Amino acid sequence: MTFQRNTKQRTQVIDLLKDTPEFLGASDVHLKLTESGIDIGLSTVYRTLSSLLENGELDVFIKDDGETVYRWCSKEHHHHLQCRVCGKTIEIQTDDFEELALKIAKKYHFQEVEHTFEITGTCKECL
Repeated sequence: MTFQRNTKQRTQVIDLLKDTPEFLGASDVHLKLTESGIDIGLSTVYRTLSSLLENGELDVFIKDDGETVYRWCSKEHHHHLQCRVCGKTIEIQTDDFEELALKIAKKYHFQEVEHTFEITGTCKECL
């Protein structure tokens, strides 16, 4: 975890992410902030997102088109179920994924295992 000074712009990025339930790309964060009258550069948004991600404060998801999107996350380990059409995302917390990851790691003699598990589909509203 790196120490990051809490600047006005950093606080504005954090506030936006905390108030937005869906995942946002860096350009979306930049656009929403500038449209609300906040003077912030896109490079500042990228640096802020990178530092928040490094500190474990964001969930990250890579969309089918390759865009990286971010969302303020809960502190507990979790996974996501995400609609590929509208981006609706549900946090999933289940021991099933954890047990499967450990079982696979043990089978292949891996230790100090970390994992991510994301499920994408189409929600009922987008069908």
